[in-house]
Amino acid sequence: MRSGSLALVLVVAIATMGAQSTAPLTREQALENIRKGDVQARRMGALALGELGTMADVPVMLQALRDDDEGVRAAAESSVWQVWSRSGDPAIDALFSVGVEPMTRGDANGAIATFTEIIKRKPDFAEGWNKRATIYYLVGEYEKSLKDCDEVMKRNPSHFGALAGYGQIYLQLDQPERALDYFRQALRVNPNLRGVAQIIPQLERALMERRKGTI
Repeated sequence: MRSGSLALVLVVAIATMGAQSTAPLTREQALENIRKGDVQARRMGALALGELGTMADVPVMLQALRDDDEGVRAAAESSVWQVWSRSGDPAIDALFSVGVEPMTRGDANGAIATFTEIIKRKPDFAEGWNKRATIYYLVGEYEKSLKDCDEVMKRNPSHFGALAGYGQIYLQLDQPERALDYFRQALRVNPNLRGVAQIIPQLERALMERRKGTI
């Protein structure tokens, strides 16, 4: 599942970089920039890794989610999602794009069928499971969504979207303690999940009140 990101900040960062960039970066240069560059270089590096990065580079991008600069954080988050959405197989990637389209127009059955086919063809592709988990959640199939989230985490333990997804599911199942635990885990991986950050204190207060009522 996917939570809200720093979309507006990313748009501004891209516009700024577009005005100042010169030659395209190589993957190695992008990694160097995101680790050690000035703010502008870190932004460029974080953004470039969306196109150039591999799963092996994700830990660097996850670390950039804690950068002092909001533009770097926004670019890094967007790039993480881009890398996660590439399977390494052009045919699967094309099918993935086909599956996203019915999601956007609300065709749950069509999207589920497409992502189920992706899972059959490439079961080690975590994002295929994550997309199907998201659709199952949206149509109220919470147990199926939980099972797909489990498959995501087996393949991608740092998937903050799936961690936040667990939290949303357990809220719907009226299990706030478990929801709170998963929201905290998601925020530890990605401290920029604003919706998650907002709901945690609300859940903590609600649980405190619930415990008082049982005394």
